[in-house]
This record gives sequence, C-alpha cells and structure tokens, in this order.
Amino acid sequence: MRKVIVALAACGSLLAIGQHSARSAAPHADKLTFHVSPTREGWNPAETVLSPDMVAGDAFGQIWQSPVFDSAGSAPPRLFASPLYLGALDFRSGPLAGQTAPVAYAVASTGYAYAVLAAQRGELAAGTVLWRRKLTPSPCQNGEMGNLSTPVIDRTAGRLYVTSCRDDWAWDVHALDLRTGAELAGWPLEISHRTVPTSLNRNGTTRFEPGQIYWQRGALNLSADGGRLYVAFGPDMQGFLVSVDTRKARLSSAFSSMPRSDMQQGGMWGASGPAIDAQGRIYIATGASFASALEKRGIPGVYPDADHAWGQSILQFSDDPKAGLRLTGTYSPFNYCQTAAADIDIASGGAVVIDLPKSASATPRLLAQGAGKQGVAYLLDRDKLPGNTTRRHACSTDPATDGSLLAPSPQPELGTRGPVVVFGPYSDTIGMVNSAKSRATIAHFGAGDGQHYLYFSGSSKTGADFGTNVPPGLVRLKIATPPGQPAYLVRDAQEMTVTFQNPGSPVVSSNGGRGGVVWVLDSNVPRSANVYLPDTRGAKLYAFDAITLKPIWDSADALYPSGKYNEPAVVDGMVLVGTDRLQAFGQRRAGTPQFAAVAQKKANSSGGLALFQGRCASCHEQAGTGAPDRAALGQMDRARIVEALSSGKMQAMAEGLSPSDITEIAGYLRENR
Repeated sequence: MRKVIVALAACGSLLAIGQHSARSAAPHADKLTFHVSPTREGWNPAETVLSPDMVAGDAFGQIWQSPVFDSAGSAPPRLFASPLYLGALDFRSGPLAGQTAPVAYAVASTGYAYAVLAAQRGELAAGTVLWRRKLTPSPCQNGEMGNLSTPVIDRTAGRLYVTSCRDDWAWDVHALDLRTGAELAGWPLEISHRTVPTSLNRNGTTRFEPGQIYWQRGALNLSADGGRLYVAFGPDMQGFLVSVDTRKARLSSAFSSMPRSDMQQGGMWGASGPAIDAQGRIYIATGASFASALEKRGIPGVYPDADHAWGQSILQFSDDPKAGLRLTGTYSPFNYCQTAAADIDIASGGAVVIDLPKSASATPRLLAQGAGKQGVAYLLDRDKLPGNTTRRHACSTDPATDGSLLAPSPQPELGTRGPVVVFGPYSDTIGMVNSAKSRATIAHFGAGDGQHYLYFSGSSKTGADFGTNVPPGLVRLKIATPPGQPAYLVRDAQEMTVTFQNPGSPVVSSNGGRGGVVWVLDSNVPRSANVYLPDTRGAKLYAFDAITLKPIWDSADALYPSGKYNEPAVVDGMVLVGTDRLQAFGQRRAGTPQFAAVAQKKANSSGGLALFQGRCASCHEQAGTGAPDRAALGQMDRARIVEALSSGKMQAMAEGLSPSDITEIAGYLRENR
C-alpha cells in the first residue's frame, strides 16, 4: 500500500530513561555517523547475514516500520538525514529497564528527532518510537527545512548531536541524551549572525550576514576524542565550517571559504559534510554559486586572482585547541574557473579518506572525491595536497595539468591524461540542477583479493541540455597501486540496466572482503521535483553484487516518499531506510506469514500482492501490533476494505493511493484468504 495502516503498538511514548554513558554489551556494527565512519568510506565490513545470495532470495523483504513521523503544519515529514544505529544500548529504567536493545535514530525535515526500537523486546514491537523530541517550535521554510543534515552519535558520552533550523534561519546545535532525548545542560548552541562574528572566522572578515540564508545540509562529524564537533554551511553565499567545543558547549572557531562577505562562492553544502582522517585532519569540499551562474558573472565571479578565496576546492584543516581551525592544504581541479562559473561544483560529492597498506603504494594515505555535478573523480595524496594555502592556481584548460593523481594513459573522454570521467558526456558548461551527473559520496570496498574499489552513484546523461538520465548510474573504479609509484584510478566496471533519478550515496556491506553488496537509495524523482507534494513517488532502494555489479534486489513499491541525498544504514542484518518514517528490511523467518507471502510472489503477478507486501505486511503480518492479520482482512467484504481505505478510518493512512491501487489490494486480500 502506498500509505500503510500503522501498527498500534508502534505509536510509542516518551520514556523516562536514566542518563549514563552508552555501553555496548556485545559486538555490533553501530552506525554513528554519515557514510559509516568519520572517514566517510561508506563501508560496513562486519555484515555476516546480508550476503548477495540471501538478499537475492525470497526470504529478504520488509520486516518492520515505524509510525509516520510528525508533520509541521501542512508539510509532511521527509528524511534528508540518514538513519543512525546503536546495536546494543543498555537501559536502567523505563519499559526496557535492565535490558539492552538496538535503537535507530532519525531526524525529519519537520524539525523532530526520534529514537526507534529496532527489534522486538517483550511487548514492545520493532518500530516502536522510544522517544521523540521537537527541536524547534517553528522550523524553517514552513517545516520543510527543520533539519537537513545527518546527526552524529558520541557513544562514550551518551549523546546525539543534531541541528535544527528556526524560522529566522538561525541554526541550533543540540546535544540529546541517547535514551531520553532530553537536551543536555548548556545546549543548544545557536549558529547565526548573532553568534558567528568576524572575530570567530579564521579566513578574512566574512561573517554570517543578517538576512542571508545558510543551509546546514552537511552531515555532522566528531573528532576522535569527541571534543570537537564540526558543522558545515552553504549553499550559495560563502561556505562556513564551524568548530564546536563540546566540553565547554561553545563555538570554538570558524573558517569561511571566502575572505569577504561580498564574494559569493564556496558553499560547503554536500550531504557528507567534513571527513576526518586518523591523523585528526579535517577535509571538506567547497562549491560554486548558483546565483553567480544565473547572473553570468563568468570567471571573474569565481575570483581566481584573489588570495584566500577557496571556492570549488577541497580544503584540509587542523584544529588547534587554542588557535582554532587552520588551513593546512588545498586542491582545486585544473578547470575550477570554468566549472565554478557554470555552477558545476564539486561540493555535491564528499571527500573520502582511504588508507592502503603502507607497502601497497608510494601514496598509501589517499583522499578520493567524486563524481560531483561534472561526473569526474579525483584521487589525491592527502599528505601532499598540490595546492598552497594562499591562492588557487591559475585557470587552466589542460586536464594533464591537474594536481590529482593521474593515470599514465590518456582518458578517452579527454583525449589526454587527466582525471577519470565517471558519468558522461564530459562538459565544462552544462551541469546545473537536473543536468548534474552526481550529488553522492563514493563508497570504498577492500575486496578479499586485495583490490580496492570505489563505487559511484549518479547518472550519465543524454539530450542537448543533459536533461535525460541514462545508464550507467553505478560505476566502479579500481585503485591501481604500481609498486613504489603513486596510486591512481582506472575504470573497472559499470552497471547498464538501472537508471537512477537522483540517488544518494552508495554504501557497501560485506563480511570482511567477501560477500559485498552495494546499496543505493534513489529518491526516484528529479532533483528539481518538490518532494513534499502528496503525490510524490516513493523512493526506491537497490542492491547490487559488489563484484559483478549485477542487480540482485530492489524495493519495488515498498518505500514511501523520502528526502534527497540520504542513504540506508546497513547494520546487524538489517537495512534501515528513512522516508517519512523508518522502514527496515532483512531476512524473514521461514514458516512465518511474511516468508510465505514473499515465496508466493513469483507465482502471483497481482499488483495487489506487491502493494500489500510492500506497505501492509509489516503491520498486518506481524504478531503483537494490534492490527488484524491478513486472514482476518480477507474475511471482510471487498466493499468494506475499499471503503475503509477510501473514506473510512484508514483514509488518512491511504493518502496517495489511486482508486485502482485500493481495488487491487482489496482483490488480493479476498482472493488469497
């Protein structure tokens, strides 16, 4: 069903749970931050259940879902933020007192944060909301931008850090207790023109300007000791990276991408936010200016001759406890002038830290970036970034002059040496809005054969304005490691049957170097589509074999509408997806009604089966939900089922279903009772 009947037992209530440090009773594949780790590698190597064969089999499907999350006025909830997960959180009071339980965390665009039980505990069903917290009384843009970024968990401190936007475009940084959702003392901290003066900025005289709109879309990240929280801002004025002292609950320092407030470039808006390496260095990509491109300011509007102007670049920082953020390295693509002038920015794809074995290459400490709006991948030696810390290099049109690690042979699309073109066709002038080729962060996978692969999601393009998406939408590059020489990227494989509309970042799950699965969540609508409309298509989740790239499963019509640029959490044999709620997929147990329904699917082509299986089964085929089971529904008259969904008590839950959808569901239930 497009809008499912919600399990009564999953409505949840606020729990009065004690505050203490989060402790794991057993090994679990926690997901504490966006793209799995602070390095943003997007790889969970501890997944022992979800092998390619299991995911491709009949036993894999939806296993539970939470209730629909809260709206804000007329704005329905959407998850731009990706779900996080703790595999074993111990409770000392409340309904779960004395137990450990897996908990998922989600934040909706409407300005609410949630903790959701991820497995049944006693009478509490999986999907039960353990707590919900309204982060702001009046979220930005009438409730459509109350939250855009993925939070971060400090397991040791027992905290969830999350941001929210108030209606005056001020952003608050919250520190919530993992068990109760209670705001910790001294929080939230405001980030706005009132709290980020010029004196806080370590790059020129730029400040947060009154009346300007700053988006906090980039995922939050934490230093290894939890003492610094990093918060990135964009999109269209200047980018800002703000360092927060979590020990003293205060803003520590900030770094603007441009040295003056009148210079409009360098938004740090990508969904991945900053990456952090094992040496404590911070990396973030900056972008261009949509307004500058529309106004045709050209290359002068990119400010290539200005000192300390860092649009269309990857920046490396240290963060000294006393001095604050300090720029320690930079990289700007050879063609940053042309692409920034056309708003084909690289900030849409995050920087990813990759460490190879020291003996594998002369450049074992790598930084990868791509594919961005242009569809081009970059590989860097992060110990020796090619740019200086004063000014970007002069504009160039020669790909062979690029400072990234280049393959020795020419690139076919360029006719010379240069960065790898992942999604074509190549262009320095077309790549805005729906013409952009990727807004995703790559995933790294170290396979059992010793190879290191990078996975890119996006779309190749066709048409005069690149307005039509075509395969490949999933591409794999290999990191070549010639002995004693710098590493470089080579195109290795591509998938040619699936067309993505606007995918989030790929993530990889595997059992060590074996059994790799690549997961991609596609919002299933173009970049320019309004995802808040009631008839918005549901998102779509795909699974691919990491070695063959063969598609092995997709969610069909099982998902609700979602936000943009988010990713699933693949943990402990489950795949958690944020839409307008949390939906979980995994292995259904043999002998249960769920398993029987899935096994019947190949023999029954009814559209009603697909609708029921995707939208209803987790409630109506799960014990303890309070909802009538499938057999009981099948005993009802067809007209009664149609009436309940069309105009009766389930009308609200069936919002978006067409009359034919409802008729097919009723027919399926009656014919399979």
